[in-house]
Amino acid sequence: MSPLFKEIRGSPILWLLAAVPVVFLAAALFPEAHTALFVLSVLAIVPLAGLLSHATESVAAKTGDAAGGLLNATLGNLTELVIALAALQAGQYTLVKASIAGAIVTNTLFMLGASFLLGGLKYHIQEFNRASARIQAGLLFLATVALLMPSVLGGLDTASVASVTQTLSLSLAVLLIIGYGLGLLFTLGTHREFFSSADHAEAGEAPWPIGLALGTLAGVTVLVALVSEIFVESVQEAAVAFGMTPAFVGFIVVSLVGAAAEMASAFSGARKNRLDLSVGIALGSASQIALFVAPVLVLMSYVIGPSPMDLQFWPGAVMMMFLATVTAMFVTNSGRSAWFVGVLVLMVYIIFAITLYVLPPAVR
Repeated sequence: MSPLFKEIRGSPILWLLAAVPVVFLAAALFPEAHTALFVLSVLAIVPLAGLLSHATESVAAKTGDAAGGLLNATLGNLTELVIALAALQAGQYTLVKASIAGAIVTNTLFMLGASFLLGGLKYHIQEFNRASARIQAGLLFLATVALLMPSVLGGLDTASVASVTQTLSLSLAVLLIIGYGLGLLFTLGTHREFFSSADHAEAGEAPWPIGLALGTLAGVTVLVALVSEIFVESVQEAAVAFGMTPAFVGFIVVSLVGAAAEMASAFSGARKNRLDLSVGIALGSASQIALFVAPVLVLMSYVIGPSPMDLQFWPGAVMMMFLATVTAMFVTNSGRSAWFVGVLVLMVYIIFAITLYVLPPAVR
C-alpha cells in the first residue's frame, strides 16, 4: 500500500479525497441540500478519477495500451451502467436515453479532442495505431446505424409502430452485443498483432504492483459509482439554481462528470505520448456504451423496469451521435495528430453544447 499512500501525499489534488466521506455524510444528514451535494460530489469525483488514472496506467504497463484502454473503458462505464440501472428501475427512460447519447458524444468528441490538444501542446506530432482507431470507429458507426432505425420507425403514423419498434429494439440489442463480442475477439484474440501500441511513450516512474493497481481500480470504481448516484440525484435541482436546462444537464454535465475517471487516464496518457491509450479509452468507451451498455439496458428493462425500453431516440440525439462518429472516423484516419486537430474536434462538441444550452430539444 505504500505506493498508494506516497501518491496521495505527493499530489495535492488527491487531498480532495477528504470530500468522499463528507459527501456521504451530507447525503445522509441533508438529503434536500441539492446544490451543496452537487458541489461536494464533483469535488469527490475529481480525486477518485486521479487515482483511477494512475491505477489504469500501471495495469496498461503490464497488459499493453490496447487492453489497458479496454479495461479503463469497462470500469469507467460501470459508473454509467449503475446509474442507468437505477433510473431504469424507476422508469426514468428519458434520463437513461439522454445519458447514453450524451456519454457517446462526450467520449467521442470531448475526450478525444482534448487528448489530441493536450498531447499536441507538448509534442509537435503524435502517432497512434490507426488500425485500432478504425475498428473502434467502425463499431461505433455500426451502433449509430442500429440506433437510427428505431428512430426512423418512430416517425411513421401507424397503429402498430410501438410494438414494431419494441421488437426491432430487442433484436438490435442482441445483435449489437454479438457485434461487440466479435470485435473483442478480433482485436484481443485472432488479430491482436495488428493492434499493438507504438513504442513511443516517454520514460516515467515505476508502475504500481499489479495487485495494488487492480485493487485500487475495483475500490475506486465502486466509490465513483456511489458518488455519481448522489450527483445524479442532486444535479437536476442544482441545475435550476445554476440556470442550466435539462437537456444541457443530461447531455453535457452528467456525461462529463460520469466520464471524469476515464478522462483523467486519457489526458494523462496523451501528455506522456501514449496516444494509443487515450484513443483506446475515448473510442473504446463510446463504442462500449453503444454496443454493450445500451443493449444490456434494453434487456434489463424486461426484468427490472416497469415496462420494456426501446432504442428510439429523439432525432437531435441521433444526429449528434452520427456526426460525432463521422468526426472521429475522419480525424483518426491518418494515425497522426497535432494540437489543432484536437481544437477542431472540441469545436464540434462546443457547437453541440451551445445548441443544447440555448435551444433544448423536446425529449420524448
